[in-house]
Amino acid sequence: MKRILVLASVLLMGFILFAVEPIVIGVFEPMTGPYAAGGQLTMEGINLAAEQVTEVLGRPIELVLVDNKSEKVEASNAVSRLIQFNKASVIIGSYGSAVAIPGSEVANAAGVPMIGCSPTNPLVTLGKPYAFRVCFIDPFQGSVMAKFAVNELGAKTAVIIQDIASDYSVGLSHYFQNSFKALTGDNKSISGVISYQTGDQDFTAQLAYAQGKNPDVIFIPAASYGEAALIIKQARELGIESQFLGGDTWEVPEFLQVGGAAVEGSYFSTHFDVSVAPTPKAAEFIEAFKAKYGVEPSAFSALGYDAFMLAVDAIKRAGSAVPEDIKNALSETVAFEGVTGYITIDENGDAIKDAIVRKVENGVFKFVSVVKPAE
Repeated sequence: MKRILVLASVLLMGFILFAVEPIVIGVFEPMTGPYAAGGQLTMEGINLAAEQVTEVLGRPIELVLVDNKSEKVEASNAVSRLIQFNKASVIIGSYGSAVAIPGSEVANAAGVPMIGCSPTNPLVTLGKPYAFRVCFIDPFQGSVMAKFAVNELGAKTAVIIQDIASDYSVGLSHYFQNSFKALTGDNKSISGVISYQTGDQDFTAQLAYAQGKNPDVIFIPAASYGEAALIIKQARELGIESQFLGGDTWEVPEFLQVGGAAVEGSYFSTHFDVSVAPTPKAAEFIEAFKAKYGVEPSAFSALGYDAFMLAVDAIKRAGSAVPEDIKNALSETVAFEGVTGYITIDENGDAIKDAIVRKVENGVFKFVSVVKPAE
């Protein structure tokens, strides 16, 4: 009888331990390296969400962050570690398509769902049933900025300065080109596509070429906000007066700090703006974020928050922490109320979302317009 009681006690303890075993949500974001500012902003949103929701299915949530160091190999290693060592049920990340793509490959091969916060290159999810994202993708982003250039700025010619080593930059450059040519009805409206390499600091040669073309706009789909700001700064020093346009990577304080007065009047696409909170939850998020950090949230913080909350929502809908079940729930997401908008996941794992155009005005980012996918 005593032996039976001991055995029963051991089994009971096992059930109790299992019941309180945490559900691990892994994160691989760049805390160091050239993408660090974006990764840190993303983590502000993720950390706020994790403070607000600490358990799911009656089990505590354990948030585990691994720095991908803004490097492709490190991104793969980070995801492998989260899966094999930390036993993550779902993974969030990463800022920067260049590191999100290899990370998504590892997650997909392992059968663990990954939710991208802000990686916009189509290759992040393409052909990967376990890869998802809460942001729009580059074909849409490229068309947004091309339409803005042609319809709002009256641009008829453009030069593109791209980072040839960046999947994000080359991809966004491609989609902008196609849309700009279609909108102008002129295959020669792109006066030139000039390349540089990640880490370059001197852009004199590229800018001399652009200056010779005298385009209405210069599009800089840089993966690094610092390089984009340097290009614009050096362009203004050379007397180039073209209008500068960019993508969502520009929305970090460091872009303003590096570029200074030179980036005044520049336009870029992004995912969120506090002046046009798209859902009731957005207003609550903005208030909570200000209370915690003392500043308004960036688009990257908002996307990080949405990615975490979508992960929790998928676990709830699945009624399970098994990666396969979470993946199935994510693929069935319709009109999830995020702070960056209502999120519906399409057949490719991508979110159907609006885009925001912002402008640098008096040293700060200002809202310009909202662009919907159907427009």
